[in-house]
Amino acid sequence: MSLPRIALDAMGGDEGVRTTIEGAAIARRRHDRFKFLLVGDEARISAALADHPGMAGASEILHCDDVIGGDEKPSRALRRAKTTSMGLAVDAVKRGEAGAAVSAGNTGALMAISKLALRTMPGLDRPALAALLPTLTDDDVIMLDLGANRECDARNLVQFAIMGAAYSRIVSGKERPRVRLLNIGTEETKGTEDIQDAANELRAATGLAMEFEGFLEADKINRGECDVVVTDGFSGNIALKAIEGAARFVTDLLKSAFSSSLRSKIGFLVSRPATELLRHHLDPNNHNGAVFLGLNGIVVKSHGSANALGVANAVEVAARLLEDDIINRIKHDLSAVGEHGLSGK
Repeated sequence: MSLPRIALDAMGGDEGVRTTIEGAAIARRRHDRFKFLLVGDEARISAALADHPGMAGASEILHCDDVIGGDEKPSRALRRAKTTSMGLAVDAVKRGEAGAAVSAGNTGALMAISKLALRTMPGLDRPALAALLPTLTDDDVIMLDLGANRECDARNLVQFAIMGAAYSRIVSGKERPRVRLLNIGTEETKGTEDIQDAANELRAATGLAMEFEGFLEADKINRGECDVVVTDGFSGNIALKAIEGAARFVTDLLKSAFSSSLRSKIGFLVSRPATELLRHHLDPNNHNGAVFLGLNGIVVKSHGSANALGVANAVEVAARLLEDDIINRIKHDLSAVGEHGLSGK
C-alpha cells in the first residue's frame, strides 16, 4: 500500500543535500511504498539522486534555491516562507500535495511557518514539539513540549498530555499509556500552581485513553517508568539538552578512558560488544524525528546534525504518523475531553 508522499526539505540541516537524499533512499529501501517531493536546488538534488537510482521513480523535485538560515529569526523566516525550501515543503502539506513534511532546518522557523500554514487543531490552544527518548527498557518515552512554548498554563499541559498519549499509542501499541508531569518532586504538594492544577484535572478526568500516574522527577525520564512525560517547552528543552549532553559526556569519557593506556585498549577490545551497544543506544540518530503535535498536518523536525540514518528515521516517523492517522486520533481524544467536561483551568 502506498502512502501520501512526504515533502522533504532537502536544503535544511548541517550535513547537506547528499546526506538528506541518502537518508530518503535508506527509508525507501526499507519501505518501498514511500514517495517523496524533494524541495530544494534541482541541480544539487539531481546530482545526489544519481547515486540512488531506486529513488528516481519515487521522487519529484520542486526547485527552490532559497534557504532559511540556522540563526534566522522566525519572524523573518515567515516573511520568506513562500520562497524557501522549508516553507514550500510545509505548503505542500497545506495544499494536499504531500501528506507530511520533514525538515532539518531552523526549529523556530519551522514551528512558525507550520503554525501559520496549517493552523492549530480546533479545541487546542497550542501545538507542542514531541520526541522519542531512549530508556532502560525496550520502549522509548515520549516527551513534550520540547521548546515550542516557553510558558504553559494548566490547560496547555492537559492538552499536551492528551496529544502525547495519542502519539504513544501509535509508538508503543499500549491502549492506555502511562502519563506523568515533569516536576521537582513526586509529592502531590510539589510544583507550581499550573502543574498542580493540571495534575488535579488529569486525576479527575474520566474517559481519557491514558493512565495518569502523577509527577516524575527529571532523573527518572530515561528509566522507563512511564510512556509520556509532559512539561512546558522551557523546562522540556533544558531537560532534553541535559540528557543529550550527558549522553555525549558518557561516550566521550569512555573513549578517553579506553585510549589512556595499553591496558585500557585491551580492556576496550574485551568490552567492545557492550560499548558498541551503549553507543548505539545513546546515538541521537537512532531516535531522530521530533513531531509538531496539534497542527492540521504532519510536520517532523529532523535534528540539524543528523546523518543519513537519522534522516531515514525521521522520514519513517512521518510515514508512521500518516499511516496511523495521528491527527484524527488526537481529534477523537479531544472530543472525549469535551464530553466529560474536563475544564483545564
